[in-house]
Amino acid sequence: MKSIFKSVALISVFSVLTRLLGFLLRIYLSRTIGAEALGLYQVALSVFMVLLTVVSSGLTLIISRMTASYRVSQDKKATASLITSGLFLSLAVSVILCVIILLFKNLFAHLFTDENCINILIILLPSLIFSAVYSVFRGAMWGNDNYFALCVTELFEMVIKIAFSVLLLNASMSVLESATTVAWSFTLSCIFSAMLVVILYFFYGGKMGKPTKIYKTILSRSAPITGVRIAGSLVQPLIALILPARLMVAGYTASQAMSIYGIALGMTFPLLFLPTTLTGSLSTALVPDISMAMAQNDSSHIQKRVTASINFTLFISFLVVPIFMAIGDKIGIFLYGEALSGTLLQFSSWIMIPMGVTNITSAILNSVGFEVKSFINYIIGGIFTFISVMWLTEFMGVLSLPFGMGVSTTITMILNIIMLKRKLGIKIRILKDLTLFSLLSLPTLAITSFVSNLFSNFIPLIFNLIISGGLGVTIYITLCLTFNLVNIHSYIVKFKEKVKIKGLKRAKK
Repeated sequence: MKSIFKSVALISVFSVLTRLLGFLLRIYLSRTIGAEALGLYQVALSVFMVLLTVVSSGLTLIISRMTASYRVSQDKKATASLITSGLFLSLAVSVILCVIILLFKNLFAHLFTDENCINILIILLPSLIFSAVYSVFRGAMWGNDNYFALCVTELFEMVIKIAFSVLLLNASMSVLESATTVAWSFTLSCIFSAMLVVILYFFYGGKMGKPTKIYKTILSRSAPITGVRIAGSLVQPLIALILPARLMVAGYTASQAMSIYGIALGMTFPLLFLPTTLTGSLSTALVPDISMAMAQNDSSHIQKRVTASINFTLFISFLVVPIFMAIGDKIGIFLYGEALSGTLLQFSSWIMIPMGVTNITSAILNSVGFEVKSFINYIIGGIFTFISVMWLTEFMGVLSLPFGMGVSTTITMILNIIMLKRKLGIKIRILKDLTLFSLLSLPTLAITSFVSNLFSNFIPLIFNLIISGGLGVTIYITLCLTFNLVNIHSYIVKFKEKVKIKGLKRAKK
């Protein structure tokens, strides 16, 4: 049991370390290449991610499921054939997409506010082909429960990306040179990670076989999932195309518009996903439990788990929101040397509350077979983001984006909760928890802001952030425990139960 617990803990460390390195890379890029170059890269990358979704999203999931089913029946020949057929299919799709982009280069160039973005997108295209290879072998190892190898590969990719960024970038580069260099770093990291995942696949005993018509099954099963995820992934590139154009209508130059976009999407918004990172592992542990209770028609158990997961998500979200509201301006200056990033962080921090609840309620809906309905809720809410960016940017500037996103996620959150109550027949009293957490966050916000302003002229900025932020977190947790708003112990027990069950399954094997 101890060795299994250490393995799970080690995988968690890999995940946190990978995210931390990615965050440090963003800080390095923002300080080295500047907001405008980062904006150019982010716009091109947002379009590339749609192409990547076409190639890998549904395919990886289906290959993992089919690999797992073949593993149960110990049909190694079918598994080998599955991997080879999936590889041919993914490579064919990726090559076709690359050819389309290259053939219609001029047409795609006119979609961007800055036509230099098309050159960056072309640099990213080779990584699409290597990502196709990566996704197939990743799905195979996922289906074999080889999470350790996957974590190692993701960490390796991030390390390579950082290494090439540091080696290739320098402050004397122009805006376009900096953006294209970052794109090359991304492409090279994808190439090396694809090579590593192939090596690990064969190292752990994986094989390839003769391709068969199973590719038709792969395609038919993955197409619906891919279609839903493509529709969802279109939001970011559409924003990337619309927002700079609307900022220019509002009076900004093309360079200023791209810089503001880079600050918002490349610097500020990644910080807003911090609570989601912390609650992700919890939702992963709870969702299978809810699925089993659903099959057993155990409404009381479902009620307990859904309520607990939403409560914990609110606890984590409100842990960060008052801190960002109080000292977000200083955080932006400390991390990126950019005052606008801090201002955006203060204004946008409230989004983390509906965003966190939306993510976990969507995961619960997906686990009980309501993927399409959950996606419809997402689309309904997402409409307001486009309305805000299209019509409010002229009056609010870049603040129209976080405002629109906040309202959108709130709408989706409400729709998800209503659907959970109706479909699962349970009661979700989120309003009470929202009110209580909001009241407890007020003294946290006030004290954090007061202490930070008190010390701002006496101690270095880094110590100011540590002292004021640490004090705010301590006060908030103390208040939550005092008023019994969250039971942390129950989640620790739940995690240990999951580890124990996993250990018993492996022992039986």
